[in-house]
Amino acid sequence: MIEYDRKNWVGAVFSWYGTALRDAGWRVAAFTLYAVAIQATYEVGTKWGDFTMSQFFGLQPTQHAVLGGLLGFLIVFRMNASNNRYWEGRSNWGQIINASRNLVRVGVAHTHNGAELADLVAGYVTCLRRSLQGNLDTVEADVFLPEELCRQAERFGNPPTCIAFAISAWIEREYRAGALESQLVRHMEDQLSKLVDAQGACEKIRKTPMPFVYVVMIKQLMLVYLLTLPFAVGAVCGWWSPVLMAIISLALFGIEEASVEIEDPFGTAPNCLDMEVYTTTVARDTGQMAMGKKVRVTVAEN
Repeated sequence: MIEYDRKNWVGAVFSWYGTALRDAGWRVAAFTLYAVAIQATYEVGTKWGDFTMSQFFGLQPTQHAVLGGLLGFLIVFRMNASNNRYWEGRSNWGQIINASRNLVRVGVAHTHNGAELADLVAGYVTCLRRSLQGNLDTVEADVFLPEELCRQAERFGNPPTCIAFAISAWIEREYRAGALESQLVRHMEDQLSKLVDAQGACEKIRKTPMPFVYVVMIKQLMLVYLLTLPFAVGAVCGWWSPVLMAIISLALFGIEEASVEIEDPFGTAPNCLDMEVYTTTVARDTGQMAMGKKVRVTVAEN
């Protein structure tokens, strides 16, 4: 995720990193050159051949605008669908962070093994982040988790699920040891359920792309629209038609590329969610809770 100054209008306009120009720029340039070629062909044909304006520019701008209106509606719908997936992913990670804090807070306050729970939760969110990015291992999470649990998790088809089970086993063990009352167990299991529910919602986003038939239809209509655009506006705009082509193609390709990039908010592209910050936040907060309990106990003993 790119942090930027929301009030710096000029800086945002002339940005390159994180914009659609990086991926769509070559297509914008190609269609601009295509419009130049069409206009040049007409100019040469009318000067040296038998071309007439009505023969070459047969499409009416008003008729061509109907296709443009339909295409604009589809692209806006595509952008909104991708944006909804992005914010749903962010909301789920907000739930993960809050549930992690609440779970560890209760465990640290009412047991003497809160540091172990804090490590399990930190390992869980780290493993979940890597799983959403396509890495089914316990790399990075192994600094928080016991070696045996890491081996078990890597044998699972879904490693975070194994760690969630280990957290549930920790709660049961503390309950049987008498450290937790049944009411606290229900509360902690409810927070763990929120973690697993958010995990499932994130996995749903990652494993359910936009329907292929819909995405392809937009690309096909975009191609048809841009290929026919010079024949619809060339008679009116003349040599300004390549400029118009550049502006319109930038708008269409730019919105499409932005939609593609945020469709999977858990990737590593510049505009995807910065989940490393989220997992670091959980590891920091849960670790500080466990450390705070140790400090208070030491002070009380002294």
